[in-house]
Amino acid sequence: MKSKKKKIIFSVLGIVIGLPLALIAVAILWFRMEGNTNGYVLTSGEKRNYLLYVPKSYDRSKPTPLIISLHPAASRPAAEMEISRWNELADEHRFIVVYPSGSDVPRVWPMGRLSLPRDVQYISDLIDKLEAEYNIDQNAIYADGISNGGGMAFALSCKLSERIAAVGAVAAAQSLPWDRCGDSRPVPTVAFHGTADTFAPYQGGSSPVSPDNFPSIPDWTAHVAQRNHCKGDPIEARISLSVRRLAYVNCAENADVVLYTVEGGGHTWPSGGKPYPEWITGKTTYEINASRVLWEFYDQHRRGAK
Repeated sequence: MKSKKKKIIFSVLGIVIGLPLALIAVAILWFRMEGNTNGYVLTSGEKRNYLLYVPKSYDRSKPTPLIISLHPAASRPAAEMEISRWNELADEHRFIVVYPSGSDVPRVWPMGRLSLPRDVQYISDLIDKLEAEYNIDQNAIYADGISNGGGMAFALSCKLSERIAAVGAVAAAQSLPWDRCGDSRPVPTVAFHGTADTFAPYQGGSSPVSPDNFPSIPDWTAHVAQRNHCKGDPIEARISLSVRRLAYVNCAENADVVLYTVEGGGHTWPSGGKPYPEWITGKTTYEINASRVLWEFYDQHRRGAK
């Protein structure tokens, strides 16, 4: 009995001592961005905040695309805004972008059997509210995110496929089991992942920030292609010195699946903002701009397009 207690104590101490300093930085950023939201929606009996950006070029007479960008775990909507820099492209290409706030404290997208349906309902209710307030193009609603937010974006492609036209997963922590994705509509998917990502390992396995093992990113991409009924072998090409592109085409409902592998890349958004230092998250590549690539992909993959 004493041996068992000692084992538990040492395990707890190991976890505490081994917690990466990144979590401290995340906590500091989380408190700094606590109040940076400008809207809320009542959903599942609770008030959920979000940060909305509407470009000056918005024209009520024209249906406008909507991008839903999801923050990483223990973070805030304003952090996702800084990381993705979507607002700059919103001005350029005339779309609306919203940054929802995760559930619980610290703000996360937990993926539990009870919590995931609430979060999916929240996103659905948020879309309803924005459609009532703005002229949203219902065939051009997209979701993306980084880390835990990228995992949630994929979950939306499973649980809200009737509303989401395409999704993007950047350095995504994919924690939704495949058997819970269900028989959803094929949804175009584009992912970016670094081979030196220590938080969501490219080859899968354990992580210092999760009790569960993550899937191999190449294997996960192949599973998505299988879900989207893609035919034939993927097409691989090197697009820069350290970036490779793997594309599954000839998929059902134009639901292409693309993976950008960043050799030596860390847990970062390519060419994105840098709220966290490199010694925590690893190297950020500037050979490719994830947000621009995402928008080009989205623009070519409207819901219902053939």
